Amino acid sequence: MTKHLSKFEAVSLTEASFKDLNLTLANFTDVNLVGSSFSDVSLAGAKFHNVDLSNVVITDANLDGMLINGILVTELLRVYGI
Repeated sequence: MTKHLSKFEAVSLTEASFKDLNLTLANFTDVNLVGSSFSDVSLAGAKFHNVDLSNVVITDANLDGMLINGILVTELLRVYGI
């Protein structure tokens, strides 16, 4: 497999659609994903810092090992009674 390194800056991809895309080890900084939707996506091992998650909806997700501010999400849900 050929390795491709690309750098994109100041690009508008408004209303773009991506399918069967491999972004392993990609870095995103100063990215606007307002109103975007994600389906059948693996974020395993991803790290998020300084993100706005207001009004985010997560359904049918594997939350094993997921931490928010150092707290296991599965434990939060267990304590909450879900």
